[in-house]
Amino acid sequence: MAHPGKENVIDIHGVTAYSGTTCVFREFSLVVEAGCSTAILGPNGSGKTTLMKLLSSDIYPVAEPGNHVRIFGMDRWNVFDLRTRLGIISHDLQHDYLRGARGINVILSGIYASIDTWENQHFSGEDLQKAEAVMADLGIGALKHRAFGAMSTGQQRRFLLARALINNPDALLLDEPTTGLDLNATFHYLDQLRRMMRSGKTVMLVTHHLHEIPPEIERIVLLKEGRIVGDGNKTEMLTSDTLSSLFDYPLQVVTVNGYYQVLPG
Repeated sequence: MAHPGKENVIDIHGVTAYSGTTCVFREFSLVVEAGCSTAILGPNGSGKTTLMKLLSSDIYPVAEPGNHVRIFGMDRWNVFDLRTRLGIISHDLQHDYLRGARGINVILSGIYASIDTWENQHFSGEDLQKAEAVMADLGIGALKHRAFGAMSTGQQRRFLLARALINNPDALLLDEPTTGLDLNATFHYLDQLRRMMRSGKTVMLVTHHLHEIPPEIERIVLLKEGRIVGDGNKTEMLTSDTLSSLFDYPLQVVTVNGYYQVLPG
């Protein structure tokens, strides 16, 4: 789905990648263009976690001639430069984040791509203003002094989103962002993602939850057993037959106001 002249947020070509001793991807390729918000949908074991780790440089592909993993056209990134282009919000980050970190420091830590803030880090008045503005935008200002470990799952998600947004990145990569959230928190979070897409940010969503794909996402990539088994417009990909095949279970797709949900077929 590449078009000449459009910048690619992600360009993976011919990659072989392992999770431990298991080969998850073999000759795997995926391109996501700037402006093309995309959901990557697949069951557990399809390779979603490995894909997230490839893109966050937690793992690297097998070195082979001609293969590459490029983000905004570059194979190698300084993490401090990348943070201004791509914001990554993962379950690993939420799980590993220091429980005692205060809300305001969670957000400021995004400037240095660190876990919590440290004495040797300098924050300008402008940095503090950015943090306050992002908190106000996401409605979390009242929690600025609360410890991360004392927040609800939904509050933690919003602070990690704010951590990514303080750098005003061009694109966001999210890993099943509404898992563990109640209905209120789920749709509040999705409303914020929708607003960001409408303002021009490219959102890439890696998930097995159909309900968390916002109406603004039009492209769906279907992932199964380390292979892309479907890639196209939402109306073509999110059908009862296609999803029944993807999840190996008879399913019936229901659509309401641009959202999709599945019922047992």
